[in-house]
Amino acid sequence: MALSASAIVGSSSAFAAATAPTITLSGGSTVFGLDPAIIVATTSAPGNVAFSVGSTLIVGCESVATTTVTPFLAKCSWAPAAAGPATLNATLTPTDTTTYTTATAAPLNVKTGTPVQGVTPSPISLYVDTVLASGSTGVLAPRFGVSCAITSQFIVGQTIVFRVYGNDSDLGGAVLDTSNVASANITIAGVPNPIPLTYGNHSGVAFWSGVLKTGTTPGLYSTLGVINFKVTVTTKDQNSIKVLSTKIVPRMLNGQRVKDSSGATIYDRVSYYRTVPVSPALKGAVGVWQSNFTPTSQVTLYAVPTN
Repeated sequence: MALSASAIVGSSSAFAAATAPTITLSGGSTVFGLDPAIIVATTSAPGNVAFSVGSTLIVGCESVATTTVTPFLAKCSWAPAAAGPATLNATLTPTDTTTYTTATAAPLNVKTGTPVQGVTPSPISLYVDTVLASGSTGVLAPRFGVSCAITSQFIVGQTIVFRVYGNDSDLGGAVLDTSNVASANITIAGVPNPIPLTYGNHSGVAFWSGVLKTGTTPGLYSTLGVINFKVTVTTKDQNSIKVLSTKIVPRMLNGQRVKDSSGATIYDRVSYYRTVPVSPALKGAVGVWQSNFTPTSQVTLYAVPTN
């Protein structure tokens, strides 16, 4: 009996304990509202993978089979519910549950892209950049490009010029100028009053501009770091608008009408804007531009160099 028991004990020690396979996540990059993101789980053993965002399982990816040969891959097509950061998780249930236990991947942090220009119900499209005013010398001399180059990095003591131009689709894409704009300004965090934008001719090019003077003396802007600003343009009420329409016109070539094989004139349908009166007047629209860039790409103010 003793020998028999010893044989059984020795036999049971030959069975190895189940081990956890490896599982890693990759992918998951996409732009909100466009194609789904593809999340890829790579495992060291075949099985089924459950994908989730945070603690919520992704519909359709509750149990995705891996490939049956190495590398063992499982893929999930994920349509994010919103732009911004998200944490992706995955758990592998191996096919061979005797040799392997379940395994959980390290969380994968991703950011679903959002359009830089944002989305607004306003018909106004705005375009904004910044330049350094000319005349800075010494330690305030331009360090990022030339004095009139599009830049996002400035030094305390320099003068920042904001340049804005835009169009209004309610007016058939008309340029935003003093004939149709009621007010335009820039709101900057730390500056008590909005900076008015003025419209004018700048070396043969017309656009709106606003000036922010920086410095260490009272009344000047000197908050270091990212400059949080917002551009707001309000258009005037309009008694008429331009409406996109179509019309039939003869096809022309070298000043002559183009005809088909039977001698008949060929016509094309083309688009054009026609002016339509509106009563009561169309309320002026409000266009807002605020940068969605990462902090390293926003307007940033640095201290004066010490060397």
